[in-house]
Amino acid sequence: MSEPVPQAEAPPGRLPVLRLKRGQERRLAAGHLWVYSNEVDTAATPLGAFRPGEFVVVARFDGKPVGTAYVNPHALICARLVSRKPGAVLDFDRLAGRIQGALELRQALFDEPFYRLVYGEGDQLPGLVVDRYGDYLVAQLNTAGMEALRETIIEALVAVLAPKGILLRNDSPVRDLEGLPREVTVAHGEVPEAVTVREGGLAFQVDLRGGQKTGWFYDHRNHRARLARYVPGRRVLDLFSYVGAWSLAAARAGAESVLAVDSSAPALARLEGNAHANGLEERVATRQGDAFAVLKDLRDAGERFDVVVLDPPAFVKRKKDLEEGSRAYLELNRLAMQVLRPGGFLVSASCSFHFDGERLRRTLLRASRRLGRHLAVLERGGLGPDHPVHPAIPETDYLSCFFTRLG
Repeated sequence: MSEPVPQAEAPPGRLPVLRLKRGQERRLAAGHLWVYSNEVDTAATPLGAFRPGEFVVVARFDGKPVGTAYVNPHALICARLVSRKPGAVLDFDRLAGRIQGALELRQALFDEPFYRLVYGEGDQLPGLVVDRYGDYLVAQLNTAGMEALRETIIEALVAVLAPKGILLRNDSPVRDLEGLPREVTVAHGEVPEAVTVREGGLAFQVDLRGGQKTGWFYDHRNHRARLARYVPGRRVLDLFSYVGAWSLAAARAGAESVLAVDSSAPALARLEGNAHANGLEERVATRQGDAFAVLKDLRDAGERFDVVVLDPPAFVKRKKDLEEGSRAYLELNRLAMQVLRPGGFLVSASCSFHFDGERLRRTLLRASRRLGRHLAVLERGGLGPDHPVHPAIPETDYLSCFFTRLG
């Protein structure tokens, strides 16, 4: 283990104060890190007086300090705590120390340097996400506070990991909520168009600039490993296949055949290349199209599969999308069940925090009852250990996955 990095603290009096309304410190005292704009005593500390990304001391109504945060007066979440100590700002030393701590956790858990290196609040760095691809890093600065620290973050990442290149994938819609522009840019060194990810004995070429999110989905790593016991000798359908993480895991585990479906032609081309590179092209076929439409076509054609994998994008990105998104999850799972043989396995996931595991479980039950089929839940999973969940912030626990059997 490395020696603790000395960390400077600014005297509390040198930072502006963000004062809360009476009683609004209770959630923070219970461990949460976020301050909402309607919790601020704007008569005492008008939000318009602060600059986006500025460090402040958050104080109770009576003036007693709660901790240090960075602010964004234009966002609903107007402040995020970075320390319980007043004046403990995120300078280079503190950033490097927390990145080092995050690295040590991952190195203890994984044999190879392919993982989510920094997961926001779970790693005491709210608003920052960093994925590691061997010698290359892909970072997302999702808040005004992290954007203001851009150069210091890059310096800290270079000091701790000495990567060959760092790509900023600052093109997430969450930046819109912070009033930040979207961009994709190389912040350090050189970053190739494609890099290799190794997982489960397979090698995948992924597109860091144009691929989904940061190029890969580390959050389902554990579930793809679990898939191996369900697929030997069976016919598998993989919906929303992207570049083949689930498909190739199934083929390598002994699936008789795999049909990978995705709406993106470039993603399927990358999948086919990955299948060939791993010697699995004979077992993997692809089909481009909308998952809902393809499922209806397969159903009407009488096609049946032994295993169906559903790993869709988030249908419920905001709470107001819940009703429409819930209908989409129900229809998707119902269609998947209609192409599943009796006794077959359905792996169904949701990456929507607002559509959590309990909602997904009820949806699976509802879909099965509509079809008059018996549903049994065999396994239930969530985020892997490179996505450490903050126990006071449910929003950090966004992934649910069920392994089920349909009679």
